[in-house]
Amino acid sequence: MSTDKILEYGVRLLIIFMILPLHEFAHAWSAKKLGDNTAAYQGRMTINPIAHIDPIGAICLLFTGFGWARPVPINPLNFKNQRAGVSITAAAGPISNLLAALVGMVLMKIVAPLAYGHISFEVYYYIILIFQYFIYINIGLAVFNLIPIPPLDGSKVVSYFTSYEFDRKVQQYQMYIMIGFFVLLMTGVFSAPISFVSGYLYDGMDVITNWISALIIKI
Repeated sequence: MSTDKILEYGVRLLIIFMILPLHEFAHAWSAKKLGDNTAAYQGRMTINPIAHIDPIGAICLLFTGFGWARPVPINPLNFKNQRAGVSITAAAGPISNLLAALVGMVLMKIVAPLAYGHISFEVYYYIILIFQYFIYINIGLAVFNLIPIPPLDGSKVVSYFTSYEFDRKVQQYQMYIMIGFFVLLMTGVFSAPISFVSGYLYDGMDVITNWISALIIKI
């Protein structure tokens, strides 16, 4: 196995034990802020990975780059506006991944000019590669989770705009939808569109943070 691949798996493990818990914490925190303490009462408002890791989701992330943690429980009845509360709480998870990616991008733009020329090119290459893996995987998780198919967050985000009749139909056939989704996930059919969207988001973050490297070089 190449060093690049070993580093990629290492970053995926980091994501599993640090970022997936952050993703679920974001759901729990948002729910509490909107009036629902269900997740907090069940010990899910924490970044402790033991409280959040789903073995199957973790394995999928490790070997495919896309995965999930145990869903945070919510009670929509506790929200003042149920549909808005569910949608906002669901969106908080992917947003946390995008913020983590942006933090990674900022750190890379700080480290890159400081390290360049002071360490061997090989070490420099691997440091930057680790940052790139971290950023890209986080963006990929955000895009993946925003797919509007149960049980992903995207299905709850779009529920704010759908009718109760549509929601009832989705709930009625949710098991079949989920089975079909997992079959498609294993075939890799989502990889190309997720990579396409993720690439644009990565480039966007790269552009809006370019000033950081330029500033450090001048300093």
